[in-house]
Amino acid sequence: MARDDNRGRRDRDESPEFADRLVAINRVSKTVKGGKRFGFAALVVVGDQKGRVGFGKGKAKEVPEAIRKATEQAKRQMIRVALREGRTLHHDIEGRHGAGRVVMRSAPTGTGIIAGGPMRAVFEMLGVQDVVAKSVGSSNPYNMIRATLDGLTKESSPRSVAQRRGKKVADILPKRDEAPAQSTQVAEEA
Repeated sequence: MARDDNRGRRDRDESPEFADRLVAINRVSKTVKGGKRFGFAALVVVGDQKGRVGFGKGKAKEVPEAIRKATEQAKRQMIRVALREGRTLHHDIEGRHGAGRVVMRSAPTGTGIIAGGPMRAVFEMLGVQDVVAKSVGSSNPYNMIRATLDGLTKESSPRSVAQRRGKKVADILPKRDEAPAQSTQVAEEA
């Protein structure tokens, strides 16, 4: 009876459908008496394309096994990121890891994902549609992904800022409806 309950819990954990992207695969060899033994290391980014993303690395003697291990690790290490209108970042952020540094900027609708290599994979799996990003420093995919996730964890949404300050979200955000009203009054007076 307990076994059925565990299986149900596992099915519930897997219920959100995750997309995964293989970012890098590295072949390493070890020279032994009989020749060379090859191993593979895989770097995978996993996300639900609705604000959750994670990355994982896996090593094995065969490529599919390395990818499977990396995917499992990525699913365990997922983070949640607040997105503005479900399509871009709330504000400009910078992330660092080792010598890798990335700059990410929110963008207007229709911009698309302007980012290179591993960063693009992270944004696609996260569900971001409009972002401008630049990698400065290390071009190592592992460090670029870690720097990107470091920056994304630093992002704060208006809701989290309001909660931290003990205010309402409306008090934090600038008043949008007042500015157009003032400009129409000026046009009518002229």
